[in-house]
This record gives sequence, C-alpha cells and structure tokens, in this order.
Amino acid sequence: MKTFLLSITLLAFALFPASGQTNLRGSTTGPTTAKGYNHPNQYLGMKTTQLAENMEPVMVHPPQDQEAMKKLQEMEKKFGKKPNILIFILDDVGWMDPGFNGGGEAVGNPTPNLDKIAHQGLILTSAYSTPSCTPTRATIMTGQTPLHHGLLRPPMYGEPGGLDGSITLPMILHELGYKTQGVGKWHLGENEGSQPQNVGFDDYYGFLSVSDMYTEWRDLYFNPEIVLSPTRFAVLEKFPFNHDNVHCTKEKGLENVYLIDLETIKNLDQDWADYSEKFIRSQQDSDQPWFLYHATRACHFDNYPNDTYAGKSPARTVFSDGMVEIDDVFGRLVKVLEETGQLDNTIIFFTSDNGPEAEVPPHGRTPFRGSKGSSWEGGVRVPTFVYWKGIIPAKKSDGLFDLGDLFNTCLSIAGMKSTDLSKRVGEKRYIDGVDQTSFWLANEGQSNRYSRIYTLNQYLSAVRVDEFKLHATVELQKAIFPRGFTGGFSGAIVNTAGATMVNLYTDPQEDISIGIRHIPAAVMVGAELDRYAAVLQKFPPQMKIGFMSN
Repeated sequence: MKTFLLSITLLAFALFPASGQTNLRGSTTGPTTAKGYNHPNQYLGMKTTQLAENMEPVMVHPPQDQEAMKKLQEMEKKFGKKPNILIFILDDVGWMDPGFNGGGEAVGNPTPNLDKIAHQGLILTSAYSTPSCTPTRATIMTGQTPLHHGLLRPPMYGEPGGLDGSITLPMILHELGYKTQGVGKWHLGENEGSQPQNVGFDDYYGFLSVSDMYTEWRDLYFNPEIVLSPTRFAVLEKFPFNHDNVHCTKEKGLENVYLIDLETIKNLDQDWADYSEKFIRSQQDSDQPWFLYHATRACHFDNYPNDTYAGKSPARTVFSDGMVEIDDVFGRLVKVLEETGQLDNTIIFFTSDNGPEAEVPPHGRTPFRGSKGSSWEGGVRVPTFVYWKGIIPAKKSDGLFDLGDLFNTCLSIAGMKSTDLSKRVGEKRYIDGVDQTSFWLANEGQSNRYSRIYTLNQYLSAVRVDEFKLHATVELQKAIFPRGFTGGFSGAIVNTAGATMVNLYTDPQEDISIGIRHIPAAVMVGAELDRYAAVLQKFPPQMKIGFMSN
C-alpha cells in the first residue's frame, strides 16, 4: 500500500510539477497550474465601504460612478431638467411569466411590449422583492426592509397601520422638484396618515387595498357561505374598509369615485391606464420632471378579465389573460411617451411585488423553489428590467438588486447624494437600500450591492453573497397541509441548524445543502448574516402590521 501511495504521489508531481510554488492549489490528484477567474458582480471576501452609519455598506466602483455621472450631466444639459421616472409594478407575477425571462409565449401569455423594451434595457436576473405585496411596496417607498419599516404583511379589511410616519420616495422627490403621481393599487394603509396624498404624492388615483378584498365575499362561486347568507353578506358590505376606487389630492384629500364590484373591477386596469396616459400627456411641455408610480391590479386573484381580454391569451386562463392585458397597458404608456417626445428622458423600471401566489390557481410561474409568502427564491426573485433609451446599455446582469435600492437610486438620479440622504432621513432611521445609479448607467456597470438580506415575517431569514445563500429561518410549504395547492402563507416557519447553505447557480431549487462541504464560503457568508444581525441590534425592528410570534 505504501509503495502504491508513493507511486501516485510521484506521478502527481510529474504531471503537476511544483516549480518552486509556495501556494499550491488543486484537487486530491495534485496541484494545478490553472489561474482561475474573477467574475463581475462576485464580491465574496472583498471589502465594502460604509458611507454612513445608518446605511448599508456598498461596493465602490469609481470609474463606473464617473461614467454614470457624466451621462446624467449630459442628459440634464440636453433636456434642461432631471429625468422622469416611471415605476411599473405588477402584482403576484412570477420570474418566468414574461417572455424576456423565458415565459411569455412559452407559457401561453405573449408579452411582446415588455420583451421589446426589456431587451433594449438592463434585465436584472437577480432582482429581489419581499415575500408579499405590502412589505415590498413599503420597501420601495422607504428604502427599508420590512424589519425596519414595520409592515411585515399586507393589511386586510381596513386593519390599522401603514406608511404613516415614514419618510418616502415621493416625499423627497417632491422636495427635489418632482411632480409625483400614483396610479393603481396602494395597499400601504387606509388610515388618513397613510393615504397617498399624505406621504408624498401630489395626486393618486386607484384603490387602497387589494383586488380580492373587493370581490371574494361577493362571488357565489368562491364564497357561497358568505354570499348565500344575508346576515354575513351584510356584515362585509358594511365592513370598515374603503370599497371604492378613489382619487387622492393634497388639496381635497380622499374622494370616492365609484364602487368596486364584480362588474367595475373588470375595467380597473383600463381606467388606470387612461389616467396614467392623461398624466403623461399633461406633462408634455412641462419644465418639471415627474415621478409616476403605476401599480396594476392583474394578475392578483380574483381575476375578472376585461371583456376585451377574456380568452385573448393562448392559455385562456384568467391569469394569462391578465398578463396579456398588462402587456398592452405597458405598451400604451410607452407609446404615449413616444408620442409626446418624453421617452428619451424617462427612466422606466418594471418589476413585480413578489413571486407567484400558489394557493389560488391559476397563478404565475417561477423556475425557483417556493412562492409568495416565502423567502425561497420563488417567493422573492422577481422579473425586472430598467430602461432609459440610449443611456442604459442593452444587456443582462446577475448583479444583486433589491427593490429597496429604488429609493436610493431614484433619489440619487434626482440629485441627492448618499451622504445627504443619510442626513435627510435622520440618524435613527436605517436605510437598507443601495444607490445603483452607476450599475444601471455604466456600459459595463456592476452592482454596488455586496449582499442581499432576506426577511420573512418578523425574521431575518437568509443572506445571499454571490451565488451562495445561507438560510437561518425557512418556510416549509407542505409541513401542515400535504395535499392541494400550498403556498407561502399555509406552511410552517422553522429555524435551520446553522449550516444550511445552497449554491443558487448549481441548485436553483434550493434542495441540497452544501454548507458542510463548502465551509470556507459558508464562514464568509455567515459573517454577513452576523453583520446584519448587529445592524438590527443598533436599529431595532418595528412591527406596525405583523404576525403573532411563533
């Protein structure tokens, strides 16, 4: 045996001579002379820069920062104002629903308008929401994770709590000279202090809650136990939530426009599209830059397609019909931007508020594990792109992007530096977003985000650095109900044993732990989880709307 081992050793050195090297690398068969590669957007083990004590540390890329700043200055000189910003956000649409991510025609809902613009812009393959809609929308508005803004889950049927007291994106954009318009789904609180006109919007047209809340108790097919009980139905009819499509302005406050029922809900997205079109047209000759937040209703259940779109998708499901309608709505807004000469100076950001809801079919699709309500990739990795004609280069990137980064990035583009933003929000408020302006605008731009922090209800659930994701708390979808459609809100939440790490490149389904075999990477990723735990010690979590503790 000793002779055999000696022969193998001599053979290895013959094939891979040491040549005086003092830092041998290789496998069990011997050292290697391969140099290896450093890839863009991979930062594990690299140092970050702390811009302010109350802000997330960042990866600094001075050359791309300079390139982005030059582009911004040239465009402001050309148009005489800062760029317009359009955030177009879908509801419960999964990573693989649009065509630009492999869905579209392949799953029975073509999205030609989205695909065209996406492929002319920057497609972000690792863009992240939170597990559900209200927390995500609040994260966009505040630049904070749910643990810091305190909206841990969606408020339902008039529950108190919302954005009241927050410092928001439209609030600061308004201070920077922007006209702020919101259209569509709000779901960030119905109390007066949380209404759109009181947290930064000059004007808002839409509904205050969520699609199913206006319809499920009216529908005989879904809830006969309510509809066919006059007493129960009367309770819901008078339940203390706003039942209408509303118009909110700073001058007049909230005004009810019309009741939302099983008939009027069919036309909401068309009505909202008309309103956004009129707003864009009204700004054609304005010297003032604008911010438009357009939040669609489809494809959230209950889906009642507009008559024009019923059966229009090849899949002929109400979800896919909704996708086709939303694609048309997006195309309409792009067209009116072109017609009014505003497309060249408008940044368009497209995304979804979370992954597909998986408990009420038909629903969206994701190639990843999990769904809405969980912090598995399927629940939080969302279809996303950003477009600025001729300014943002056409490409795909797997650089990390959190929807909270919209807060920092939009404000940076509007003229507010990170250090000034830190002071504006106050030293006691932590900003989890990162300024990604140079990631968007530089020709070879890389993400400025070192890690992505995942939250789940009131928990710090996971962290991702590069391709590695370390889990601390997970949701097990089938832990309670082994049959039927089970999504993120019907499972059980459990803590992991501590070394539960996956490689998202080799295992997007997150079903094989590599934490023990790849301890060197796990140690470095774990250090990032510890770092953020320390942040939560210094800037404690809030709970405005939450779950009971387990």
